Amino acid sequence: MDHTTIINKLNELSYQGFKESYLHQIEDVNYDTLSFEDRLYQLLDAQDIFLRNKRITMNHRLSKIKDKQAAIDAIDYDPKRKINKAQILALAGLNFIHAQQNIIITGKTGTGKSYMAQALANRAIIDGYKAYYVRTPSLLEEIRISRIDGTYTNLLKKYSRFKLLVLDDFGVAPMVEDDATNLFEIIEDRTEINSTIITSQLPVSDWYNYLNNNTIADAILDRIVHSSHRIEIYGPSMRIVKSTIKTDAY
Repeated sequence: MDHTTIINKLNELSYQGFKESYLHQIEDVNYDTLSFEDRLYQLLDAQDIFLRNKRITMNHRLSKIKDKQAAIDAIDYDPKRKINKAQILALAGLNFIHAQQNIIITGKTGTGKSYMAQALANRAIIDGYKAYYVRTPSLLEEIRISRIDGTYTNLLKKYSRFKLLVLDDFGVAPMVEDDATNLFEIIEDRTEINSTIITSQLPVSDWYNYLNNNTIADAILDRIVHSSHRIEIYGPSMRIVKSTIKTDAY
């Protein structure tokens, strides 16, 4: 049997990673010194890596994360921001997902809340989890529409299946009728099953009044706050800091 026959079969099976590794092996005489088992293992490992990278690419695309380059290693730990580096690195280990715990990130506008949340979500995707990013006002609007067009149940199923959900910009828009209830339904379906990261300009102490529904507020805070790691970011807006750095460079 010749190489062409094998390559054609690999193309037929869509074993792209296997094929690329096989082509590399037949071009490198050093592989002739390896046993059949070693060569086969490398071929299978190459296919496994290819499929894993393909899943990561697909999950990144489906995640709707705006900053797919956001990374834990790029977080700015300037003392003015009062970020506990040990806490962030521990969270980057993703044990909070295993424990079905949540994260609340608060701070003034521009301090890097969304970046940190997306960096953690990107890390989760790389580790094989499905994550999804949505701004809270957009989610609430999506729920209102789904109730009108009859797709509400399917929407709840959609949001319940992500191991990590990032709810960005909680508290930036006034709550209108049924918003608190709708948000509760999303959170309830995820409680003790999956994890959620919430970013907000509002301190947690203001959430109760913001939700404007005592019964629902009690339920949401009970399910989110008491099972959450809390991060509060201080300091000036990172947008202003970066703008100043660019200006000073010229």
